[in-house]
Amino acid sequence: MLLVDSHCHLDFPDFDHDREAVIAHSQALGVQKMIVAGVTRQHWPRLWNTVENTEDLYAAFGLHPYFLAEHQDGDIQALVAQLRRYQDHPKLCAVGEIGLDFFLKDLDREQQIDLFEQQLGVATAFNLPVIIHSRRANAQVTACLKEAKLPRAGIIHAFSGSYEEAMEYIKLGFLLGFGGAATWPRATRLQAVLKRLPLDSIVLETDSPDMPPEWLAGQRNSPEQLPRICQQLAQVYGISAQDFAARTTENVQRLFNWSS
Repeated sequence: MLLVDSHCHLDFPDFDHDREAVIAHSQALGVQKMIVAGVTRQHWPRLWNTVENTEDLYAAFGLHPYFLAEHQDGDIQALVAQLRRYQDHPKLCAVGEIGLDFFLKDLDREQQIDLFEQQLGVATAFNLPVIIHSRRANAQVTACLKEAKLPRAGIIHAFSGSYEEAMEYIKLGFLLGFGGAATWPRATRLQAVLKRLPLDSIVLETDSPDMPPEWLAGQRNSPEQLPRICQQLAQVYGISAQDFAARTTENVQRLFNWSS
């Protein structure tokens, strides 16, 4: 059973004491590729150092809305320079993690939208997919995406919206990321949405070290959990874990033009 963790943060300090062991064990368990998503300009060098010399790890660079207060004038120009530097490198796969977070009330919405739209423009300029964070903001994210008319779509990370919102994203060519949040018994609404989605629109993720599955409550998450997450979500979807793994892996490979 071969899997892709389409969203993790293995560069975070949470993994400083055992990063190599976690990656090696994850790959031994069948997690063949992992995408490490960027969050701030200051984190990009550490992220690149994490993926550069490790087989089957890939980088996305972006400015996360959660860290709005940390972003500075010139960060968009720095993002352009970063992408230009690595634009021909096979380890660069996307612009991300970018998006909108309307759940946190102290994050200025207009500033978030401006930052998001600028990064969508950067993705367009470099013909890269995007990895999007959307929390309580699906309507605005969808509006921005319709306006941007991206040449390539991407992934809606940690999708948690309605079936109708999911279909709006799918119409725009986006894949929807599911992970530990959907394994919790109380996640009945999210599970109900998952069961209705076309299989070619679903990808798997962990968001490590965050968003642990129900069996890791309060603990650090890691890509090592993806096989078990796959098994549990396959049961929700109503197919075998092997078929669920194969199809979700194919979806990621198709998006990023990866060979198997």
